[in-house]
Amino acid sequence: MTPIESASEVAAHREASFLSRQFARWRGSEMLRPHLVSIGHLLSGNFGGVMIMMASLAIATRALGQEQFGILAVVLAIGRVCERLIRFESWQPLVRFVAVEEENGDVGRMSSLYAYGLLLDVASALVAAVMSVLVAWLAGNLIGIGRGNVHLVAIYACAIACNPRGMASAALRLAGKFRILAYIQLASFVARFALSALLYALGGGLVWFVLVWTVSQIFDSALFNLLGFRALAENGIPSPLKADWRDLPGRFPGFMRFAISTNLSSTLRTMTHEMDTLLVSTFAGASAAGLYYLSRRIAKVAQTAGDMIQTVIYPDLARLWSKVGPGAMGQLVSILQLSLAGIALAAVGACWLIGRPAIELVFGPGFADSYQLLLVQLFAVLLTLHATPARAALLAMNRPTYVLAASFTATAAFFTAAFLLIPRYGALGANYAHIAFGVATVILLDLAFWRNLRRAGHEPAPANGAYALESES
Repeated sequence: MTPIESASEVAAHREASFLSRQFARWRGSEMLRPHLVSIGHLLSGNFGGVMIMMASLAIATRALGQEQFGILAVVLAIGRVCERLIRFESWQPLVRFVAVEEENGDVGRMSSLYAYGLLLDVASALVAAVMSVLVAWLAGNLIGIGRGNVHLVAIYACAIACNPRGMASAALRLAGKFRILAYIQLASFVARFALSALLYALGGGLVWFVLVWTVSQIFDSALFNLLGFRALAENGIPSPLKADWRDLPGRFPGFMRFAISTNLSSTLRTMTHEMDTLLVSTFAGASAAGLYYLSRRIAKVAQTAGDMIQTVIYPDLARLWSKVGPGAMGQLVSILQLSLAGIALAAVGACWLIGRPAIELVFGPGFADSYQLLLVQLFAVLLTLHATPARAALLAMNRPTYVLAASFTATAAFFTAAFLLIPRYGALGANYAHIAFGVATVILLDLAFWRNLRRAGHEPAPANGAYALESES
């Protein structure tokens, strides 16, 4: 072989490599474009909903004042902690198992799968509602609301009992109804805002505001489930209420194990965003808990982006991991992480510039101390957003056990920091604990994702083009 031929071959190889990289980028962009459209719908709908929610909170803060608003925050936190602790978010295992059943086309089995998820949803919602009342009765004095406010928790428990939404969520996600997911909550947010404004005009007190939050959530859940059942019917899947309920664990082995692992992971992750309010109330009082709760709700405006990314990306990754390959998967996750970092940094910058005057203007001068809490919390949100795409990808790779282990580790870091820092720094200590949680989550999930992606990339591609990582089941 002559030097000229060698040089020509090298040049040709480089050109082929360049074209391969360009094709991979093009393929990634074609894969990303429809996702960006769906994410855009979800972000616009949820951003509008969050803005309306902020308006409702502004009415509540001005109507109730710092102390009573703190009690409202603790009442809501008790209900949500019990709900996250007990409730099965069955949409995650349903998305994965229904995606497999879709290849077989057996609508009867798919209907039974949805029935399995619905059964878990309803049972866990009822248990969570009862548990919330028991917690308020037994530990009301400890967490700062006293036994005299147990009736408020009992009212809100009705919303928890009527909130089995995992099955409907899976149906809407798999049907690609992202516009519905984006805008469905707007109806309940508008109703809550209208009722809150009416209460403010009439001089309604704390009990009435708890009722407003309860009724609006029941309305949201009812509408959500109605649309979920409709999505199933449109796809030709019989109603889960008419499905064969016999021997569901035996007919779908592995479903419960996957549900437990992913739901524990989700529970650990969300409990840190709800139990923190109770910890602040326990160590610093209901008034401080109200300030902290407000800062967390404002930070949710940015964090919503991460939730929407997982809503859009996870179902398709669960379907397409075997076809996409590691290169396009890595590109997609990288682009999403950069985009989410930009959103979080923009939120931090906006808070730095106008946070304090904006809080005083919207929520009243008595809540200006939420500014410092919000600024620190947004750094924790940045970390959480960064980890979201890697978490969704690992679930699509069938690595729920690792995601669960990472959540356990990050949650341990959160509660260790919380118990050390909240007694010393008050509500600000809870924000520092969220940063500890975020750092642990990012390190563990990013390392696992890129390690598994490199392993898949180094393995020879199967003849049919499918890629698969080692299953944990």
